[in-house]
Amino acid sequence: MSGIETALVIGGGIAGPVAATALRKAGIGARVYEAYPGPAHTIGSGLALAPNGVAALDVIGAGDAVRDIAVPVPRMALSVGGKMLTMPVLGDQPPLQLVERGELHRVLYERAVAAGVPVEFGKRLVSAEQTPDGVRAQFADGTTATADVLVGADGIRSAVRRLIDPDAPGPHYTGMLGFGATVDCAVDTEPETIVFAYGARAYYLYWPTGPGRVSWGANLPSKEYLSLAEARRMPAEQWLRILRDTYGDDTPGGRLARATTPEQLEVVGALHIMPPVPHWYRERMVLVGDAVHAPSNSSGQGASLAIESAVQLARCLRDVPDPAAAFAAYEKLRRPRVEGVAARAAKINHSKTPGPVARKVMQVLMPIMARTVMNPEKTLAGEQRYRIEWDEPVGRDLAAIG
Repeated sequence: MSGIETALVIGGGIAGPVAATALRKAGIGARVYEAYPGPAHTIGSGLALAPNGVAALDVIGAGDAVRDIAVPVPRMALSVGGKMLTMPVLGDQPPLQLVERGELHRVLYERAVAAGVPVEFGKRLVSAEQTPDGVRAQFADGTTATADVLVGADGIRSAVRRLIDPDAPGPHYTGMLGFGATVDCAVDTEPETIVFAYGARAYYLYWPTGPGRVSWGANLPSKEYLSLAEARRMPAEQWLRILRDTYGDDTPGGRLARATTPEQLEVVGALHIMPPVPHWYRERMVLVGDAVHAPSNSSGQGASLAIESAVQLARCLRDVPDPAAAFAAYEKLRRPRVEGVAARAAKINHSKTPGPVARKVMQVLMPIMARTVMNPEKTLAGEQRYRIEWDEPVGRDLAAIG
């Protein structure tokens, strides 16, 4: 039985509700405090959940609800300059599950509430004071809350990260802006296949979501950094002109851009990665999800890793009664894994804006890449086959690491 009885979870996106639900499952009374005035069900565009991420959701009883809102995509392909190559996948693993971020937020929120997790909105954290036996959080509306531990699941701009370490690094801009849409458009592509396309000027991806409907996402190179708010201040019509100019010579990128209406366009803004964070915790405060590890979207693992870490954190707090020792165990379990995924994704990111010469080289190398770089046993096996053994003591996993 854990000596930790209560937890404040700061952030109601993905990692926060999962962490709170897992903490409740571990016998720890967790409450979620979200800065937004209400559930963020309409924020963000699509994302992919890998098999390991969905398996972690099964631990808290949310896996089936997520599968119900997802589009399974068992096949992948790579397109360079219109040349298509089927990418091998792990045959023993379930398919990727593509979900709308807002729908995922809704499902995780509803699962947390069903598990008995109280969720309070309009609670923007401004400070936290650690005491010998707990943490006292202060919110912008003047209210306070106390608990044994505080979990920072407040994203890449984490306030908790700065409280733990004022010198902690912040997110790095990838040099790309994100956009997404689901459109009515006939595209000649295999069903249940996601295509990663290197266009003439920029990278994009697309996948069928039903008869005559396609979802697509654009990674638009931009030297100018634009936050979500800044990007959304520009009219959607203006962004569509830029996207149509950028992808106009691509097949089917140009068709997808032209089929997108201003109402359909989801503006994501700057895409980020988190560099390695030196301090994951301090005394009774700890970080989880994008607040501490946010690999490039190229990894296909960002949300899945956040979900995994949230569940593993709860498991550590369940089995290790001292907060600092539990947080150390959690970091030991998670840091090598998340930083390994981030390193793989960083290599992919460098290839997203190839010039004309690089594109020709890539076409020649594609068959070789299929046998080496894209070999799933070499690149994806350790990531996708990862499973959390909730019922096993966490000490077993720590002993295996050594």
